[in-house]
Amino acid sequence: MFLDLSKDPFDRQPQGPDLQWTVLIPFFNERDYLPATIESLAQQTTPFTLVLVDNGSTDGSADVAEAFCRAYKLDYLLITERTPGKVAALRAGLAWVRTRWVATCDADTVYPSHYLAAAEAILSRPGHVVAGAYFIAPETDERTRIIEARNFLTAARLLPRQCHAGGAGQAFCTRSLRAAGGFDAARWNFVLEDHEVIHRMMRKGRMGYSGDLWCTPSPRERDRDSIRWTLFERLLYSAAAPAAGDWFFYTFLARRLQRRRLLSNRIRERQYQHLEGPVLVASHSLL
Repeated sequence: MFLDLSKDPFDRQPQGPDLQWTVLIPFFNERDYLPATIESLAQQTTPFTLVLVDNGSTDGSADVAEAFCRAYKLDYLLITERTPGKVAALRAGLAWVRTRWVATCDADTVYPSHYLAAAEAILSRPGHVVAGAYFIAPETDERTRIIEARNFLTAARLLPRQCHAGGAGQAFCTRSLRAAGGFDAARWNFVLEDHEVIHRMMRKGRMGYSGDLWCTPSPRERDRDSIRWTLFERLLYSAAAPAAGDWFFYTFLARRLQRRRLLSNRIRERQYQHLEGPVLVASHSLL
């Protein structure tokens, strides 16, 4: 990660009671999707600081992101993390968060204007340290969205000790996230990092959901079959999460993912990309 040591990160972000949120977006070669994501965040009813982490893009994603941040007059920070993998990028971004709450968002996902406000309503409840969103497809009508929300909330009530939201739709109490160890590649450098971090967060408090908290991933084709967990692993997760989470993640699942070489950097693969080795990219100044 490139850091300009002449600048104090505490001076980078506006201080005051109105700024409670940081939105953290790691990205790798997402120039086609970042504009829609940034546009949706610019419409938020809650003020925030945006931390963008370029994880080695070679397609000009950082220039595109910066141009849209400036166009929408967002308060933003652009940094570079050269270690490949989403966990490393999230860790780099979290180091610059100075607000009470932080939302991890994906660079190819669109968020409704009330997204941060809905997450804040959950995190403001006593004992709640994580908020999780459900995903709906583009062009989903209101009736279908309500059905999706009902199904999602039912699953969360039946299995309250496991994660029901992906990393594109998670928001955290920053202090609790850091107390739980944050995003740590030394601890967990595999895929499914969104579930693993929630496992640790559950020791600090509750995870909450709401019918109002949702987002819309892009409809693009994805080659993700090789990086998903198996049905057996998912079922065992449901059973083990309440009492044997450490064993499940760090003994059982870690060994299986290691054998399948499902490291964190595999999440950024596409059918037309094979970037297992390091990529030399320019660093970005802190703007």
